[in-house]
This record gives sequence, structure tokens and C-alpha cells, in this order.
Amino acid sequence: MKAVPSAMTKPRYITPEGFRRLASEHERIWSVDRPKIVAEVEAAAALGDRSENAEYVYGKKKLRELDRRLRFLSERMDALTVVDPRPHPHGRAFFGAWVTIEDDEGEARTFRLVGPDEFDVAAGLISVEAPLGRALLGKQEGDTVLFLRPAGEAELTIMAVRWSPPEET
Repeated sequence: MKAVPSAMTKPRYITPEGFRRLASEHERIWSVDRPKIVAEVEAAAALGDRSENAEYVYGKKKLRELDRRLRFLSERMDALTVVDPRPHPHGRAFFGAWVTIEDDEGEARTFRLVGPDEFDVAAGLISVEAPLGRALLGKQEGDTVLFLRPAGEAELTIMAVRWSPPEET
């Protein structure tokens, strides 16, 4: 049963790059992974008694997992709004911006503000709905923000706000 969207449901935004990653995963599962597992299940089924056939049982389980992921990705992509980030006229950090921050110990890190469906902290993608993302929204170069993290409160300084990926060094 599919939930009916209400007027109170807020839109879920994603960058074009994030949407392409989801679509790419969907395509890979549909055209590569699923046909491979279907072939394995068919080969295992041809061996005879399915009740005691571990390859058949495992293959069916894997197929259900892939189908569940395909269904999730399809529903998620239908519910997302792709937003092509545009620079803010006053240099403020909003959805899609690359923000370089410096902590109180002088360590600098760059993050991109993205939607919750594409965050990956290790890759420098933080959700605008995460505490750090919310703290950075609307800020500009030179602004200082207080951010509560598990290790305690930290003071962060916005060093740069860009609308294209930072140069690799």
C-alpha cells in the first residue's frame, strides 16, 4: 500500500549528480545484477529438489533483496525534486554550495550541502537537514557558527562558499 502524499509533506531535494548516482545504481541492479541472480536461480532450480538446495534458497533470497532495493530506488526517485544549485547573489551557503570551514584548532574541511538522500560524510557531502548542514545554511565567508557535535561545542569559521567543486590539491 502506497502512502498518499499530504500537503504537509515537504519536498525532498537532490542535486543532479546525486540523482544520476541513484539512477545509475537502479540501472546497474536492473540490467546487470538481477539478470545474473535470475540465471543462477534458474541453474540451481534445474538441479532438482529445491527445498534442500542452498544455491536456490540463497538465490531467491538475494533476488528478493534486489527487488526490494529496486522498488525503494524507484519510489525514492519519483518522490525527489532535482534542483540545479545556483549561486546566491550575496555569496551565502545554500543547497548545493561547497563550503570550506575551519574549526577552532585550525583544521579546514570542505563540504557540499546536499539533500538527505545523497549525504556521504566521507565524500564531503552533508545533508542540509543534518545539524552541521543546518548551521551552515545561509552563512557566508567570514561568518562564525557554533556547532554542537558529540565531542562538545565547536566554533567554525566559514572560509569560502563556492558553487563548483574545489580544486583537488
